[in-house]
Amino acid sequence: MAPITEVEGRRLALSNLDKVLYPATGFTKGEVLHYYATTADALLPHLRDRPMSFLRYPDGPDGQMFFAKNVPPGTPGWVTTAEVPRSAGAARMVLVQDLPSLMWAANLVTEFHTPQWLVQAPAEADRLVFDLDPGAPASVVDCCRVALWLRERLAEDGIEAHAKTSGSKGLHLLAAVRGASSARTSEYAKGLAVEAERAMPDLVLHRMTRSLRPGKVFVDWSQNAARKTTATPYTLRARREPTASAPVTWEEVAGCRTPGRLEFRAQDIVPRLRDHGDLLAPLLDPARAAELP
Repeated sequence: MAPITEVEGRRLALSNLDKVLYPATGFTKGEVLHYYATTADALLPHLRDRPMSFLRYPDGPDGQMFFAKNVPPGTPGWVTTAEVPRSAGAARMVLVQDLPSLMWAANLVTEFHTPQWLVQAPAEADRLVFDLDPGAPASVVDCCRVALWLRERLAEDGIEAHAKTSGSKGLHLLAAVRGASSARTSEYAKGLAVEAERAMPDLVLHRMTRSLRPGKVFVDWSQNAARKTTATPYTLRARREPTASAPVTWEEVAGCRTPGRLEFRAQDIVPRLRDHGDLLAPLLDPARAAELP
């Protein structure tokens, strides 16, 4: 029998707490749930009102992984769901609005992925995102150089950029925007990716041409499309170790000389929140959202 836990008045069956999900470090499912419980105050505002896509890895990163957008079978009635427009017709998706829903979703062992729009206004993008993805031997150190260039370029257009690690090899840049569709935001982001490639041709690619990837940073602008999602801030990733998608300061980006400097694991996040608070909190302030030029 799975132990029944009560979270804010909701009864939850949490299963297989001793199961090792990250064999490289022995990190268990119970520790995954503890991580989400202790980072919930920072994580939840970035999940709230965004339809969630589940990248599930119930047997750890070496097991089967599967991506699901629709409401999973067996979802409790108290978990918020919403009809969401999709190209193939409306679909019902999960909204993680509170701590019980977060713990229920975490118990499914999933990476959290969310779109750049809110369920109340699916036709309007409220985030601009760049996924900086290094092709070996390039690393996150090279992504940092590109991020600093993009930060300055965005600032010229009155847009304030914030950075987080992807939790994998690269870096994500995020900005709060308003007043434009996902298609318009994608077009703007693509324009900047092309500019970055022109400015740094030895370092940057704006197309995902596999043969050109080694030693370059692919500036993926395509996650601005309405149907696309990006790993949510603070989500754990299905990697060898329990790495998190961690917000970072611009000082850390500018000072990054070795890839290890921008690798953060589950146990690093609570101390970082104590030291910095949520570095991505400005994204949640509507007054700081910029209009695209």
